[in-house]
Amino acid sequence: MGSADGPKADETDGDARKARDTAVSERRFRFLVAGYAVSSYGTFLNMVALNLFVYETTGRALAMGLFMAVRLASGFVAGLVVGGLLARFSAKSIMLWANVGQGAVMLVLILAPDGMLTGALMAVSVVIGACGTLFMVALRSSIPEMVGEDRRAWANSLSITGRSLAMVAGFASAGVVVSLVGYTAAFLVDMATFVACAVTVALLPIAGGKGAGGSAPEGSEGSGGSESSVGSGAGKDASAAKSGRRRRPVAFLALAAAPGMGLMVALRGVDAFGSSSHNAALPIYSTSLDASNPAVFVSAFWCVWALGNIGAQQVIQRYAQRTGRSVGALGFGYGTVVMSAAFIAAFAGFPLAVTAVIALIAGAADGLTEVAYTSHLQTLPATLRGHAFGLSATFENLGFGVGMILVAAALDRFSPLAVVGWSHGAAIVVAVVFLLRVAGVRRAERTGLRKEEAVEGRPDRGDRDGAEVSRG
Repeated sequence: MGSADGPKADETDGDARKARDTAVSERRFRFLVAGYAVSSYGTFLNMVALNLFVYETTGRALAMGLFMAVRLASGFVAGLVVGGLLARFSAKSIMLWANVGQGAVMLVLILAPDGMLTGALMAVSVVIGACGTLFMVALRSSIPEMVGEDRRAWANSLSITGRSLAMVAGFASAGVVVSLVGYTAAFLVDMATFVACAVTVALLPIAGGKGAGGSAPEGSEGSGGSESSVGSGAGKDASAAKSGRRRRPVAFLALAAAPGMGLMVALRGVDAFGSSSHNAALPIYSTSLDASNPAVFVSAFWCVWALGNIGAQQVIQRYAQRTGRSVGALGFGYGTVVMSAAFIAAFAGFPLAVTAVIALIAGAADGLTEVAYTSHLQTLPATLRGHAFGLSATFENLGFGVGMILVAAALDRFSPLAVVGWSHGAAIVVAVVFLLRVAGVRRAERTGLRKEEAVEGRPDRGDRDGAEVSRG
């Protein structure tokens, strides 16, 4: 009797301990997301304030474009090196110094004399672009270590919700802050947000990075399916890369670790190319609707988009809590198609009420794709995950940067609808190819599973009889 009761008591204690650990890790992650949301507010605030300041200081739109190009190029380079940094340093140290660097460079800008403003602005663009990518990759690649594999969809959704709220607040308040208190005060607010995030990171125990030990955390079984099979192949590739005389590019090993992973990252880059089109076309389209006050439509559009994004995150969080599953690769593909189609429709000249619904759908689909994409890359083992997220950030910066150049040139000759149509149309085409690829892989897996079950159920094997197979 006593021996029978012992394991049950131990199991109960183990479950209670696991529940307490999960609650603690989730509470810590909520604090981290709060700090991340504060710094994201600063990022979106300075995205507006700095562009206005560059234009006012130089008087040239070309300088504003150069500022953005340097910022994107810095993010591009950071994406290439962040995987190696995560293999050598902890995710906490990278996130901490990324915020310290952004806060410090804003202080440099505030204190810079007039004769050194141009150099200070270039330094800001380099540091903000690079550090923003370093922080984002370190955060996303470390989420499975922070909260566990089975809670990564919830964690991704929560962080995206925080960023979406920060985006709305940053864009909505930027004009008010600049007009009421001036650029210096806006830059001080911006610096304070990065300091707040740095303090949050410093006070919290954050797992991840430094190779992450190569071992998955508890509960790393994942959500099953094809995603759970990523780890074994990727782990072998990582070991082969380390044992070889010449170190193979680990980031590309990460993309080869699972069927369709490379195509998924490529689709993310094409999606960023499409995003550049609607970002550039929105002010032009808004001016055609109301030349006297074009900012109204742009602000309203992004506010409604953010509401759709936040609403989608709430649905995804509840779905993850109820089922313990993530939305998966198919959700990313379908979400990309819906999102791109919605952005095209937004420029089709529908009544404002219909356009508001379209913006809501675009935001919800964008939120779905973000969670699905991030959760899928997080199924990679820790030794490859940082490299994959870094390469993904490089593709995204490249797609957005190239898109801004081509779109800006195209908008001089074609309508916003035409430019957004072919830009997001390219994303739809690649998304369809990706969906066909994923469907083919899953069909092959099901076929292989049925063959395996049929072999196991043969009478001469003695494993199962025919009745057992038919019931399965």
